[in-house]
Amino acid sequence: MIGVRRICLVSLCLFLVTVGCGQGQSQPGSDDLPSAAPAVDPVETDGGAPEDSEFVPGPLGAVEVTPGEQIQIRSLNTITGTTAFAGIPNQRGVELAIADYGPIAGRSVSLGTPLDDFCSPDGGQAAAQTVVADPTVVGVIGTTCSSSAAAAMPLISAAGMVMISPSNASPWLTSDMAGNVGSAYLPGYYRTCYNGLVQGRAVASFVRDYLGFDRAATIHDGDAFTQGLAQSFADAFEELGGVSTAIAAVNKGDTDMIGVLTGVGPGSPQAVFLPVFMPEGGFIAQQIGGVSGLERVTLVGAAPLLVDNFMELPESEGVFLSGPDLRFGSSRNSITGASADDFLAAYEAAYGEVPSTGFWAHAYDATIMLLRAIDRVAIDVEGTLYVDRQALREELHRTSFDGITGSIECDEYGDCGAQRIAVVEHTDSRDVEAGKNNVVFEYAP
Repeated sequence: MIGVRRICLVSLCLFLVTVGCGQGQSQPGSDDLPSAAPAVDPVETDGGAPEDSEFVPGPLGAVEVTPGEQIQIRSLNTITGTTAFAGIPNQRGVELAIADYGPIAGRSVSLGTPLDDFCSPDGGQAAAQTVVADPTVVGVIGTTCSSSAAAAMPLISAAGMVMISPSNASPWLTSDMAGNVGSAYLPGYYRTCYNGLVQGRAVASFVRDYLGFDRAATIHDGDAFTQGLAQSFADAFEELGGVSTAIAAVNKGDTDMIGVLTGVGPGSPQAVFLPVFMPEGGFIAQQIGGVSGLERVTLVGAAPLLVDNFMELPESEGVFLSGPDLRFGSSRNSITGASADDFLAAYEAAYGEVPSTGFWAHAYDATIMLLRAIDRVAIDVEGTLYVDRQALREELHRTSFDGITGSIECDEYGDCGAQRIAVVEHTDSRDVEAGKNNVVFEYAP
């Protein structure tokens, strides 16, 4: 039994009772992971309370870590099923970051049992219920998918916790980047991924200015991320003088795409933008060539298709793919000293393969962001460590450091990451890594 107890307001305690109770488990073996970074000195804090003072929790309560116990955080990513390729690199990025950062105030950090968001609202909500039922948890790295985050955050936020996502892009989760709050934003949410509005504008600029097309359609799968990205592309494309011929939707789990594609064909688009996941994106690529009006259309995929299991399909050849700009060069995480090359070497040594998708560095930076904030607000009183939840949120909003992905600084709605997008041209399904590195267009607002 972990000897950590929750200090909270009565109302928050009642909330936790309604969702049940649970206990995190330590995950052994993190000390055995290869390090992506040299040893670093502890983060300087803003000072703690004198050892003989009494700790008074803020309005969201606090977590108390007694001597000898671990600091508990959780990873909430899609790690099983058809979307596991997107979440497993995130999960592993969290593990490597914990190993690199090391103890906080003499306490090791436990990731507990990894949780699965299944890239769905139901999965996100169920995992969040598990998280908030354990009052020892300080914060969460996740989710992989925006639809999962939208369902998880009402529980996470109400419990006073924080969640930092490496790969959510839906504008609904933060803001429209013009000062207007997103419809799904809740306090305690942050991300190191770009805002999807930037990707929509980037792809619109690519199709209109680089390819020179003036007619384009888009197909999404109806979730918070893909629908928002489809709309942001269409809006930006029309602002650039193009014509959005259709915004169509498939259902997750569909295998026959002919009906939807037949509805898109009459508009005679020159390009079709695909903010969809696998396997639906693969079925579209395999079937689109047989549809009247789409025989020679150019496909442009979003980040969920910038992954091995799509790029290995013969039909993926000739497709353009947009996502995070992974040309990190000599950038280093200023807290641990790790570079992208350091991380990738440690990743391959630990897991025997390279990451299957592009948000591994964002996961690493998100985890360091959380650990750094915990380190800065934790107060030691006579050997017991207190982490105030309100202070943690405030510290995260003050975040300012250099990550592998670039400058990490948060706005008032939790957008913290570098807003850089790259488009690659994929020409050979037998050489996926070459495709991922074949950048033909870059965009930054």
